[in-house]
Amino acid sequence: MNILESFKMATTTLLANKLRSSLTMLGIIIGNASVIAMIGIGEGAQKFANKQFEALGPNTLFIVPGSPEGKNTGIFTPKTLVIADAEAIAKQLSTVKNVAPDITNKIPINYRNQNSNSSVIGTTPAYLSVRNFKIARGRFFQELDIKRNQPVAILGPDLVKKLFGSQNPIGQQVRIQNVAFKVIGLTVAKGSFLGDNNDDLAFIPITTMSSRVIGRTSPYGIELSMISVSAKNQNSIRAAEFQIKNLLRLRHKIIQDDDFSIESQQNILEIINTISSALTMMLAAIAGISLLVGGIGIMNIMLVSVTERTQEIGLRKAIGANQQDILLQFIIEAVLLSVVGGVIGIVVGGSAVVLFGIFTPLNAGVSPTAVLVAASVSGGIGLFFGVLPARRAAQLDPIVALRSA
Repeated sequence: MNILESFKMATTTLLANKLRSSLTMLGIIIGNASVIAMIGIGEGAQKFANKQFEALGPNTLFIVPGSPEGKNTGIFTPKTLVIADAEAIAKQLSTVKNVAPDITNKIPINYRNQNSNSSVIGTTPAYLSVRNFKIARGRFFQELDIKRNQPVAILGPDLVKKLFGSQNPIGQQVRIQNVAFKVIGLTVAKGSFLGDNNDDLAFIPITTMSSRVIGRTSPYGIELSMISVSAKNQNSIRAAEFQIKNLLRLRHKIIQDDDFSIESQQNILEIINTISSALTMMLAAIAGISLLVGGIGIMNIMLVSVTERTQEIGLRKAIGANQQDILLQFIIEAVLLSVVGGVIGIVVGGSAVVLFGIFTPLNAGVSPTAVLVAASVSGGIGLFFGVLPARRAAQLDPIVALRSA
């Protein structure tokens, strides 16, 4: 008997027991669907993280006050960075393109009877290019506004909705810490990043922030919350980080531990991608357990099938079928159950990933590698768990089989 005839007989047998075959495939279907979905969603999360970090600005370095050791232990970190540090980085380092110092505080903002407790960022015009913000209407403040401590503000779209609704805010005045600020511009919607809403912000000149909103607190200059630096290109990031560290250590007269930390966009992204990949693989491994359970289910059903079909096996052997024919038919049945279940699982998992990508911000997609692995594993499980029942069926003695039937 050739393979085609064995395949036809196996198909006929499985179709004759549709409910049993469907229940047998259920474990494989769930396992494959889970693996495809978990890997697709995990890759979507990585793409989403990449997109979010690109929105921060290209080739960006973030310098924050306080030592890394203090941050890890939760110790309060003093404001060790001042605006003179940012100016020195901009003037003295050849690998740096733009520098944007900032002071950030959550401050009440009012317009008539509307209030919002939003983040107010005192910064310089370079902030737009370094952090990749764009102006939708109006303008950003200029160097002249910085020098004159002008009370002007640029608002994010979410803050505009809270305070003005559908009104035009350009030219209106808002009160920040009871100081009147004229709205001169609006930013383009940027979305949230790591829990921070980039559209619920107000930007004001850094000098105005330090002198009229929070007040000066350091004899060494304007204290900063952060210095954002954009390197000249991708290849300059490491060199820029090295130069910034040496310059600040020299300026701060540091002998031992640094009183600042430098993080690059690339480093943070690598950490997030590593964590995301590990979580995806862990979830996929957990989902893969159901494939093992499905394989055991196939073996159990095939063993039951061998017992039920003892007379059939005896009759086939009596009329000339050999061990290889019986072995082949039962292996084909097991592989068919796994492969069909695997295909259905891939379709279900792929559909779930597509729907997840449509209804969530994660750019989830079906991974061809995951599909190939799932299909291969499904076929392998059917072959592996089908061998024992097939061998038991092939080794039955025809006389004993007919007598026991």
